[in-house]
Amino acid sequence: MPGTSSTDTLPPLPSLAAQAERLIELGVHELAGISADELRAFADRAGGGDGDALLAVHPDRVPASAVAPLLRHDDKPGFVVADMPDVDLFAPCAVELPDAPLYLVTAPDRGDHMANWSPEEALPALTKQDRTPFLLTEGIHWVLQQPAVLQRNRCFMTIGSRLRKANGTLDARTPAIWISNGTGRDGRERRNAPKVGWCWWGNRHTWLGFASAAGRRHP
Repeated sequence: MPGTSSTDTLPPLPSLAAQAERLIELGVHELAGISADELRAFADRAGGGDGDALLAVHPDRVPASAVAPLLRHDDKPGFVVADMPDVDLFAPCAVELPDAPLYLVTAPDRGDHMANWSPEEALPALTKQDRTPFLLTEGIHWVLQQPAVLQRNRCFMTIGSRLRKANGTLDARTPAIWISNGTGRDGRERRNAPKVGWCWWGNRHTWLGFASAAGRRHP
């Protein structure tokens, strides 16, 4: 999206080799049932990354609830909001994933220019721009690798993940990642902690953009 990227002021993503080491350090490879050597080999095969590719683990291998606690902000661990016990049921919706345990998400953008848009408004705009919305797990991986992407009043939604109800309709909740104010059920001790929560499909929020990518690939 020429001229609209919100990642221009952020540092580039680490090399894919460095991202692999970060996941190994956090134990994500063990959660996914992948050996450290397999993860390193994938990063090596995929190339350097040029600061524009995110190494992601397929959500079927590592669900959001498993990696959210690995997030850190202000030395506080990430958490999932209490009223989202079904977080792992939010699955890719109108998003095609590579059929592989590891893949790359290319040209991530936080979508600051869409702050104060609703998910309902943002999705068709992203589609028109040939962008694909982030999954929740991809958003978590992004913050794990590039913590600076999560800033107060500059956080993001991940509307590629939706929950389909038993009757076939989509749940009106849409997942997002932001920084807790420590109010309500979050608890005062969680102020400034990374928070996996949700917003309504039709609501707007001034502090939330819409994370998206140019595409996904498995080298």
